Amino acid sequence: MPRRPAGPLTAVLLTLSLMWASGAGAPASADDPAPGVADLVKDIDQILTAPYLTVARSGVVVRSAATGEQLYAQDPGKVFLPASNTKLLTSTAAVDTLGLDYRFTTSVLNSGRRVGSTLAGDLYLRGTGDPTMLAADYDALAAKVAGSGVKLVTGKLVADDTWFDDVRLGTDWAQDDEPYYYAGQISALTAAPDTDYDAGSVIVSVAPGGAAGEATKVTTTPETDYVKIENHATTGATTDVLVTRVHGTNRIVITGTVAGEYSEWVAVDDPTGYAASLFRRALTKHGVRVLGSTGRGATPASAKSVAQRSSMPLGELLVPFLKLSNNMHAEILTKAMGRKVSGRGTWDAGLAVTAAFANANGVRSVRLRDGSGLSRLDGVTPGELTGFLIAMRAKPWYTTWYNALPIAGNADRFTGGTLRSRMAGTPAANNVHAKTGSLTSVTGLSGYVTSADGEPLVFSILTNNYLTGSPKTLEDAIAVRLARFSRNTPADVAAQGRLTAEPEGRDAGLECAWRKPVQC
Repeated sequence: MPRRPAGPLTAVLLTLSLMWASGAGAPASADDPAPGVADLVKDIDQILTAPYLTVARSGVVVRSAATGEQLYAQDPGKVFLPASNTKLLTSTAAVDTLGLDYRFTTSVLNSGRRVGSTLAGDLYLRGTGDPTMLAADYDALAAKVAGSGVKLVTGKLVADDTWFDDVRLGTDWAQDDEPYYYAGQISALTAAPDTDYDAGSVIVSVAPGGAAGEATKVTTTPETDYVKIENHATTGATTDVLVTRVHGTNRIVITGTVAGEYSEWVAVDDPTGYAASLFRRALTKHGVRVLGSTGRGATPASAKSVAQRSSMPLGELLVPFLKLSNNMHAEILTKAMGRKVSGRGTWDAGLAVTAAFANANGVRSVRLRDGSGLSRLDGVTPGELTGFLIAMRAKPWYTTWYNALPIAGNADRFTGGTLRSRMAGTPAANNVHAKTGSLTSVTGLSGYVTSADGEPLVFSILTNNYLTGSPKTLEDAIAVRLARFSRNTPADVAAQGRLTAEPEGRDAGLECAWRKPVQC
């Protein structure tokens, strides 16, 4: 996920008139590629002459998924920052290691003696990293505790997040990203505010008051007092509001003016405490009183189960994970892999699993510092990434994973995902299945497309160090060209149409799904 820039990057409006010869060109010799391949190479070369790539680096590789034949290559062996293309490696390693049926569990246990409706001892809330836990799920667990007949707990409520270590943030993540939900803290106990499942976040909504100059109204989803709201915003003629969390605290400061309702997704500090506070609030609601304070610790082996909740299986979680490019899912799955393989729920242990899986499937020139691609020290080559995409087609779980990738031009948010507004009305729409990636001055698109002849192709387009413009336009142009590719037929120039960059004022440094509340 991206580093949040100081201000929106202005995307330069760009119109590409792709320039092809009207005929098949000179006759091919026995050693020349087929006319369609020669045209493809020429056309991609033309696309990559965009002026804002002069100072940038672009690695582009196209291969036949059926034969492995390389149809186009520019810097295939050079290492590029992949941004969220890293999730291609993380997601496949997770499915291969954990299985499509893998579920996270969140449990309530007790270590005391039960006397009537009184539990003499502590009540434990134990998590394994479930990123789909909502306030309603903690409420359902509390209802089960009450339903078991417990009305009073004489001890403490103990939050057990020991399934993972206590390192909350990636080593290389920028401090100024920390308040934002796309860089939320990682814990084995966490909570999401809605069914995008941005674990460890709360939605802060600001609405205008009664008249101009009056204080605004602020609510949170879920309702919680774990964060402290400091509201300085006023009702105005326009909405120009800033919602931010003060570093190292759960104090959320709101400033500016509000004309209509505005919402911001904010990462909390210490998601373990956040989850425990939601559960304790729910216990009170259901008539269960806990006399002791909320603490932290490991659940004793002798503790007895009171209630349990299992998440959706990983095969279903892949959809919000990959369609919406959810960073927290990537990091939680990374630690879950480490826990399963080595008994350690750490980044190092989990990344070792992903790296081993990548190596075994052709990706050897790789550096992984996190599971999401938020780190600017991750690195991969586009050549090896295309080989990896080919190798994935032989996996027994490939179809489920392939369908979870964003699909170009499909407006449904949980189908098109981060590609829903791209390549619509072209042969690439509902054809390209690919992973997007964005950081400031970094963009990538890697995945699958079927040619005009029905030939399956894989491609990887990674661009680093651009200063202006939006190479996403060029990614789209290449992907559309691949959808029109025919080995023996020149491209139909008249059918190409025109592709434009992102609209003026859109922040090209952020993934589409990360621009909340404004959706692409």
